[in-house]
Amino acid sequence: MTSKIIEIAGAGPAGLAAAITLAQAGREVVVHEAYKEVGHRFGSHYQDFQGLENWTTEQDVLQLFERQGLTTDFAMLACRQGTLFDAKGRQYHAQSDQPLFYMVERGPGSTTLDSALLRQTQALGVDVRFNSRLRQIQNQGIMAAGPKAADAVSAGYHFSTDMADGYWAICDDNLAPKGYAYLLIMNGVGTVKSCMFEDFKQEKIYVRRTVSAFETLVNLEMKDPKFHGGIGNFYVPDTAYAGMHPVVGEQAGFQDTLWGFGMRLVIASGQLAARSLLTGENYDTLWQRELKPQMDTSVVNRCLFSLLGNRGYSWFLGKQSRRDVRAALRRQYQPSVLKRVLHPWAKRRYLSQRQ
Repeated sequence: MTSKIIEIAGAGPAGLAAAITLAQAGREVVVHEAYKEVGHRFGSHYQDFQGLENWTTEQDVLQLFERQGLTTDFAMLACRQGTLFDAKGRQYHAQSDQPLFYMVERGPGSTTLDSALLRQTQALGVDVRFNSRLRQIQNQGIMAAGPKAADAVSAGYHFSTDMADGYWAICDDNLAPKGYAYLLIMNGVGTVKSCMFEDFKQEKIYVRRTVSAFETLVNLEMKDPKFHGGIGNFYVPDTAYAGMHPVVGEQAGFQDTLWGFGMRLVIASGQLAARSLLTGENYDTLWQRELKPQMDTSVVNRCLFSLLGNRGYSWFLGKQSRRDVRAALRRQYQPSVLKRVLHPWAKRRYLSQRQ
């Protein structure tokens, strides 16, 4: 591997984070994106909203981005307070002193996280080629082509609205089996989704129920709604190499198996793959040391959550509403002796569609 050029297949957050890290180290990088723009899978009529979680580390995620040399020049809403509901419509207040997560835009628009990373990448001199599908990496390279299977489906609507900014969620298997329904609003635009972890063939039924529930509970008002859906792939691989090339992001299966708050894992995997090419360190060694403990814990969390059912969700929501939810979730997401004991059971119980 003597070529000076490093090729990256995919211009999602993982691929762009890898490109930024390599370019900052002085390497020549070419990114190949199969579609005409970044964030293509999120659609372009309205941008999708997602949560950049802020609970797995004590330090704020935006400070960590800046320390790691990543841009924060994207639209965001710091979410400290939200409203949660159980299957009976009982309301629970979620609050934290520091932002629980940052609501961010995804897609090709000018204010999205995807576009911000693209601007930084291009400003560093990286050659980003759109409508270019890289079918074979000849020299050094990284594979970052996105999810390969559906372990969760998120379906619903993007819309404009006069409702105030905020976030709302419902834990009810009748709306989102083994998952949750959510409503996110920022700057006059919203997204309402059922995030389901099974029974995908009934997604339209669950979406109708989700919209109806939010209309009843919070007076949801949608203008010009556009249907939208996406998938998530949750898989802890034995190796994240394809031949000699690191595989990053959701193409490798890096995600938060509990609720799908995996953007930080995706971005970190891209940075670690770049580091492996720069230093010669083994990529599997890097991600297994820095990412796998959290991923293994999230598999245990997913299996425990899937056992709760609607009565269990009510207990869980009541418990979380009596404390700083950011601190509570940080404890839940950290490896522990109990989680390590439960991991072999969870690994047998949880089977990704990749398997």
